[in-house]
Amino acid sequence: MSQRFSTLVAAVIFAAVAALVLPGVWALPAQAEAVDPEPLKPVEPPSTLPKVQHGDKTQNLDRLFEALKVAPDDESAKYVENRIWAIWLASSSDTANLLMGRAKSAVDGKEFDLAIKLLDAVIDVRPDFTEAWNRRATIHFTKKDFGRALADIHEVLAREPRHFGALSGLGIILQEIGDDKHALDVFRRALAVHPRLERIPDLVKKLADKIDGRNI
Repeated sequence: MSQRFSTLVAAVIFAAVAALVLPGVWALPAQAEAVDPEPLKPVEPPSTLPKVQHGDKTQNLDRLFEALKVAPDDESAKYVENRIWAIWLASSSDTANLLMGRAKSAVDGKEFDLAIKLLDAVIDVRPDFTEAWNRRATIHFTKKDFGRALADIHEVLAREPRHFGALSGLGIILQEIGDDKHALDVFRRALAVHPRLERIPDLVKKLADKIDGRNI
């Protein structure tokens, strides 16, 4: 992660957590300006993923991210995105894989507290397994526990600053708590990594129009 963006992420998360725990720092809007047809949620992996190819994981990811930037259409971008997810979700630890599978089953059954305990165990076994942090962040987000979600997102981005799922989650949380400016910065960072990220281009346009309107 670049020093500039690392500093930005740390500052944004600190400010966002402060807003959640200190009443009156940032007040949520009394009414939503518009109702989205679907509730916003972080980008998540699909239910089925391609097999991970053999070879150096870092080199494969670097090549895939380069391909993602120049994907000519949404279908091509989704194909590359799914291959990235497959690498992120692959662990060399059988124990971690087993616990991740059980955590997914718990989430599917809406047993979120159990899923968090299982992911706690994964992180204890493999603290370098980025996707365990990301899955736990998503569950905290689902439970509206934004403080813990932000803490886990920080861990994800410290390990993989290109993680478009974590970036989308960070932007959505910032938007939820009323920090449109930082949300826009983060969404733009996500698009720099994944230009065809679902729904994010529309959010960037909406927030940019909103912020530019404030500055007139």
